[in-house]
Amino acid sequence: MTARRIAFLGIGLMGARQAARLLAAGHAVRVWNRTAEKTEPLVALGATAFADAGDAVEDAEVVITMLAKGATVAEVLFGGDVADRIPAGAVVVDMSSIAPAEARAHAARLAARGVHHLDAPVSGGTKGAAEGTLAIMAGGDPAVFEAVRPVLEAMGRPTLVGPAGAGQVAKLANQMIVAVTIGAVAEALVLAERAGADPAAVRDALRGGFAESRILDLHGARMIAQDFVPGGRTSLQIKDLENALATAAESGAPSPFSGLALELFRDTFAAFGDVDHAGLWLTLHEPKQ
Repeated sequence: MTARRIAFLGIGLMGARQAARLLAAGHAVRVWNRTAEKTEPLVALGATAFADAGDAVEDAEVVITMLAKGATVAEVLFGGDVADRIPAGAVVVDMSSIAPAEARAHAARLAARGVHHLDAPVSGGTKGAAEGTLAIMAGGDPAVFEAVRPVLEAMGRPTLVGPAGAGQVAKLANQMIVAVTIGAVAEALVLAERAGADPAAVRDALRGGFAESRILDLHGARMIAQDFVPGGRTSLQIKDLENALATAAESGAPSPFSGLALELFRDTFAAFGDVDHAGLWLTLHEPKQ
């Protein structure tokens, strides 16, 4: 594997773990984050931290963004001089979860500067980021995808799913499945408790059957332990579902289950704050009177 010069913008719960995987793979990683202290553990691992995002991207072959929403990605890339300082021929890989239309707009703006773009959102949470097992859904030019495949493989399993914006469509589909399945698991475990069974034993009994899933495994365990320290935040689940429902409406695709899930996640956020999205269990377990 050839080491690449990589600028990583956005060192949050996911980005910190992804950047650490890139360092472990031998890449030269430059990091930037608005809260500079979050970059310190990566500096200890060999990364170079920059106070200015524009400085971080200069001379980079690959620029990875992992930010909260589309507006933030646009602000970081285009609100100042960052996009203008990315070398021509470099590849921007946006691993944030944003609307497909935003991803296509960013790709067009970068192309006008001679910079390539992939939208490559991920699924797998902080555990997958730490272990390098993320599902990476990429949209963009096949040649560009192949050029950065080794970089992506340091973080997980990349799959090209279509042209610009298609990666975000895949992520929205993923989030619809995740949201509805979290609701189903939470509902089932509350039923088990209220109907006199041991929820932990019920979860164990279901594993290996048709109800088995990563959600039942990981989030079911969180629900039983009542551990809702954020791994995947409720606020981000709400943002992704809002984007999914907007895209579904534009595409004429039905989305009744996702619509109900969005209502329940909004209730969870209002009542319990920005807990892990498995905290939907709280809304079902402790319904409003």
